[in-house]
Amino acid sequence: MNMNDVILRTATKVITFIILTFSLYMFFAGHNNPGGGFIGGLITASALVLLYLSFDLESMKKVLPVNYIAMTAIGLLIAVATGMGSFLFGAPFLSHAFGYYDLPLFGEKTELATAVLFDLGVYLTVVGITMTIILAIGEDQT
Repeated sequence: MNMNDVILRTATKVITFIILTFSLYMFFAGHNNPGGGFIGGLITASALVLLYLSFDLESMKKVLPVNYIAMTAIGLLIAVATGMGSFLFGAPFLSHAFGYYDLPLFGEKTELATAVLFDLGVYLTVVGITMTIILAIGEDQT
C-alpha cells in the first residue's frame, strides 16, 4: 500500500507527541488520581496505532523494531514480581509502600511509591497485548 497523504503524516507527527505526553501524565497520576498503567497503556497504544495507520506496517517495523509479545511477558513479570516483593517484608501480596524524599530535580517532599513499579508492569502488558492484537488483525490479508 503506497500512501501519499502528506497532511495525515504531518499531523500524525504532532498529534502522536501530544498523545504520548498525555499518556505519560496519566501513567504518573495513577496512584493518586484517576489514571495509571492501564489507561496510560491504552493511550500509548492508540498513539502507536495512529502511527501504524499513517505509515505502512513495513516502515513502522523498521523504525520501531519492538517485539510486543516480549513486552507483554516483561510487563507481567514486573507486575507479579512487584506483588510478590511484599513477601520479602512479611506483608500480604500486592502490599505497597511509599515514602517522601528530597530529590534535587523534583523538589522537596517528592513521593516515591512501589505502586509505580506495578503500574509500569501493567502499562507494558497493556501496550504489548493491544499492539499484538491490532497488528495481528492488520497483517491478516485474507
